[in-house]
Amino acid sequence: PNGAGKTTSLKVLSGLLHPTSGEVAVLGFTPWQRRREFLSQITLVMGQRQQLYWDLPAIDTFLVNKAVFGLNDQTYRRSLDLLSSLLELEDLLGKPVRQLSLGERMKVELAAGLLHRPRVLFLDEPTAGLDPIGAAAFDNLTRELKETLGLTVFLITHDLDTLHEICDRVAVLADKKVIAVDTVPNLMELDHPWIQEYF
Repeated sequence: PNGAGKTTSLKVLSGLLHPTSGEVAVLGFTPWQRRREFLSQITLVMGQRQQLYWDLPAIDTFLVNKAVFGLNDQTYRRSLDLLSSLLELEDLLGKPVRQLSLGERMKVELAAGLLHRPRVLFLDEPTAGLDPIGAAAFDNLTRELKETLGLTVFLITHDLDTLHEICDRVAVLADKKVIAVDTVPNLMELDHPWIQEYF
């Protein structure tokens, strides 16, 4: 449910928030220490916020990210070519971001976050606002990126189709607590303990 602590948990895991208690390790790092070695191995894409410059072509944001992550020309070009091919970006990169549809912006946003080849991709409700066809396409792309790039994807969503397409394991949050962790098919069984307890 809304208010369960999903986005707050993601912000702690990605290092944006410092928890009031408890410990967390991601890739062996304490996220909120925000060490460069940690930040260079993750990326965060939030459905409601963007890193793209609205009036500039998407490729300009890519060049900014190239500089931020200190990518050499060869690494940048390899990443850009792979992502352009996987996400079909060739016709989108030269357009001002404001001219892109929501689905196109999400693809370009995802590519911008993956240029530095992170190991972990955090997604916060990435398909929010997308129509069903766009959401299904985004799910397929994310699954393909996960498999092709060897990414660990940490995803927050209310969309059961997205869970089925992308996730190997799911944690269900309610009342700011994890109330179940299991595979998607097991969690959907009506006799699963979390359903019996929560409903």
